[in-house]
Amino acid sequence: MADTYHQIFVHLIFAVKGRRSLLKKEFRQDFFRVLSSKVKNLGHFPIIVNGMSDHVHCLIGLNPNQKLSDLVRDLKTKSNQFLRDKDWVAGRFEWQTGYGAFSYSKSQINTVYKYILNQEEHHRKLSFKQEYIGFLKKFEIEFKEDYLFEFYPEE
Repeated sequence: MADTYHQIFVHLIFAVKGRRSLLKKEFRQDFFRVLSSKVKNLGHFPIIVNGMSDHVHCLIGLNPNQKLSDLVRDLKTKSNQFLRDKDWVAGRFEWQTGYGAFSYSKSQINTVYKYILNQEEHHRKLSFKQEYIGFLKKFEIEFKEDYLFEFYPEE
């Protein structure tokens, strides 16, 4: 029987419920390392996990034997539990429902990696809402703003 070969790269984006800035700088990098290990424990290949206080970017090599929606559900559930156990977030922590998933070819991985690595720099110039809508437009995904993440007015 012939082997099966695959190379599927996905950039996931998901946000803290209410876009609250709960992923504080003092623990954020530790939390992103934990998310990366959780991606691996769920059977996928983590390439980079980074983000800001209110959202996360994950670039992963997707295991085609598992559904992407299951990965995101499990990653959100396990990271919620981790944050509760660590007591890094005061009060109740939740992720917003929904996520963005964007596929890339191997030749684009270095560019996407650098983009995710430099989140703080990107967000000096544009808001999360602008960033996310930019991805939707770039990938020609039809959307209605009413059904996007819960955005608060820009400050």
